Amino acid sequence: MYKLLFILTLSLSLIACKEKKTPMKPIYLDESFSVNKRVEDLLSRMTLEEKIAQMCQYVGLEHMKKAEQNLTKEQMEESDAHGFYPELHSSDVEEMITKGLIGSFLHVVDVNEVNHLQALAQKSRLKIPLLIGIDAIHGTGLVEGATIYPTPIGLASTWAPDLVRKVSVETAKEMRATGATWTFTPNIDVARDARWGRVGETFGEDPLLVSKMGVAMIQGLQHSEKNGHFNVVACAKHLIAGSQSVNGINGAPTDLSERTIREIFLPPYKAAVEAGVFSIMTAHNELNGVACHADKWMMNDILREELGFKGFFVSDWMDIERLVTRHFVAPNQKEACFQTIDAGMDMHMHGPGFLKPVEALVKEGRISVHRIDQSIRRILEAKFKLGLFENPFVNTTGTTETTETTGVLFNRLHQATALEAAQKSIVLLKNKDNLLPINKLKYKKILVTGPNSNNETILGDWVWKQPKKNVVTILEGIREVAKGCEITYLNVGEDVRKIVPSKLLEAKRKAQKSDLAIVVVGENSFRWKWQEKTCGENAARSELNLVGEQQKLIKMINSTGVPTLVVFVNGRPLATEWIAENIPAIIESWEPGSMGGKAVAQIIFGEVNPSGKLPITIPRSVGHQLSIYNAKPSQYFHKYVTSRSDNLFSFGYGLSYSKFKYDNVRVSKDTIRSDESVQISVEVTNVGDVKGDEIVQFYLRDEFSSVTRPVKELKDFKRISLDPKESKVVSFKVMPHMLGFLGKDLVETIESGTFIGMVGSSSRRTDLKSALFYVTKD
Repeated sequence: MYKLLFILTLSLSLIACKEKKTPMKPIYLDESFSVNKRVEDLLSRMTLEEKIAQMCQYVGLEHMKKAEQNLTKEQMEESDAHGFYPELHSSDVEEMITKGLIGSFLHVVDVNEVNHLQALAQKSRLKIPLLIGIDAIHGTGLVEGATIYPTPIGLASTWAPDLVRKVSVETAKEMRATGATWTFTPNIDVARDARWGRVGETFGEDPLLVSKMGVAMIQGLQHSEKNGHFNVVACAKHLIAGSQSVNGINGAPTDLSERTIREIFLPPYKAAVEAGVFSIMTAHNELNGVACHADKWMMNDILREELGFKGFFVSDWMDIERLVTRHFVAPNQKEACFQTIDAGMDMHMHGPGFLKPVEALVKEGRISVHRIDQSIRRILEAKFKLGLFENPFVNTTGTTETTETTGVLFNRLHQATALEAAQKSIVLLKNKDNLLPINKLKYKKILVTGPNSNNETILGDWVWKQPKKNVVTILEGIREVAKGCEITYLNVGEDVRKIVPSKLLEAKRKAQKSDLAIVVVGENSFRWKWQEKTCGENAARSELNLVGEQQKLIKMINSTGVPTLVVFVNGRPLATEWIAENIPAIIESWEPGSMGGKAVAQIIFGEVNPSGKLPITIPRSVGHQLSIYNAKPSQYFHKYVTSRSDNLFSFGYGLSYSKFKYDNVRVSKDTIRSDESVQISVEVTNVGDVKGDEIVQFYLRDEFSSVTRPVKELKDFKRISLDPKESKVVSFKVMPHMLGFLGKDLVETIESGTFIGMVGSSSRRTDLKSALFYVTKD
């Protein structure tokens, strides 16, 4: 009896103790529950206003203040880079955060501001953290002190997906160290028109190469050691085909057949979805008469239903508003909101013109709560997988050794990766009489000049000005590597459009006293000198020659007879026919990043053997569009009557200080069924005197087919390293899906017939060796 009373008393005491304890955490704040359960629990607690607020993004407070200080209202309304809200003060935005009425920010580049915003979010009823987005295109370059890697067109020139993945892992680490959790990259537009300013932001002209590089970047960014979680969220963009607008201008209309969309522009998105990309940004442009921000066929039918996209869509900069002001398909903002959400949009970039119109649409019954919940689930899932509910802040307290940014931004490991990426991205286009690598004993007096020789143009677009100590310019790289040589530098001005005329004659005089001239020319993607910009976002061109007096500078120096090397720093292919025909050595460095100047110098003087290959064709003139390697057979059936019809440099092309010989191309079977694979192999030998890397490329052509097919299509590639006189057999497995194409009904098919496998060092016919095999359905 006493025992029973004791047990009863003890039980009652325990119950009483439990009741006095702090109430249990809600499921959504308990990390022990699955992400799905946490999402559903939080969703059940949210009001309609709080739900729609998660779909709303704003620019950062400091960004707003700077825009208001530096630009007029009219300039800001026209800008795609500067945000402002004339009806909202920064204090109003802060109050909205505390009320849980904002779900995301972009253009927040200071870690203290990130923490301030997240602290305000913690004051809201449900304490939902903010998603902080940034354009970390090739490093988180809008942040001061970050590591800047080569721009994507340069990364594509490495033909090294593993290296791109490594770059992206490091970028994600620097993002998290500075508070950003979402980056608007990779740009997986297939670049088809060099007039378009954003070519340098892409991985080039080939769907397969773009797909492989895009997937590598997504995997690197979203990689996390914790299974099922993200380091940062990647964003594939821009859906779709804005890279082939009718006039090459960003945001101009695009008019393409469904065949071209599916064969050229959609494959990278398919690959991105399969890689698990968790956000996709729609494009400024219209496609075949439908504004991309209201394109239900593309967002819902293709991406969600056909390809199985599970993440969330985000609009591009103010493009929902532009359904009213640019495309004129909606009479007002409320109707624009309806069109974009009905088409599949999940988040509005950026500003106050979304929450109230959408709330009204739901109350009117035009948009269902169920449809809103679909968007919110995806956005909340990202926040849970990022671990933001557990820790939304970045540690900035204590000594410098304990802060998260110390040891992350521009650390030695990241610098080494940036240097390696730059070295492998640089393409040697011409080397007549083996002028390169430069013999320091023969060429003792070297003139270095040109508008891009000693500035931060090497950083490219989507970068803010970086500390000088973090950037090695090309001049600085040459001075470091060419010790023992007498380096003369002539500053001709840094604006590529405005070389000082008097400097042209001075350059000629200095060249006459030199053994060698290195002229660094190209374009300017500076975001902090927008009026000087000739390349990058919203910097389309109607011509592709060197702007200003740059070519005249080269001609005057070359006229002296001194051996001349031209180095290009640029984000798009430049049509420089005279230079290609008259200058003995040409280097395409693209925009090689923080360590780019050192990498260029190492290649010039032979410390590094160049190995980059072009991911895009370099045309002979602006009139040679579309100058793509995978053209249809009839594209060059007739010739131009006033110029040559070929291009300056072909897709996949790039020279080395090694020489590689291709022999013994073989197929494992002469005949296969359409559901079988076949292996094509080639023996590659380094017949040169120095160790080098070669990118072995495999192309395929269906000899005859029921619809016209390209003259060749890249199907695979391998990067190999060979010592002098070393040989390797490189094999490619031809899988059934490589043989297929869209038939007349746009359904995937494989037809019987002869296929031509081509293996070589570039897409040029003279660089390829072929082997045939037959495919039968029997």
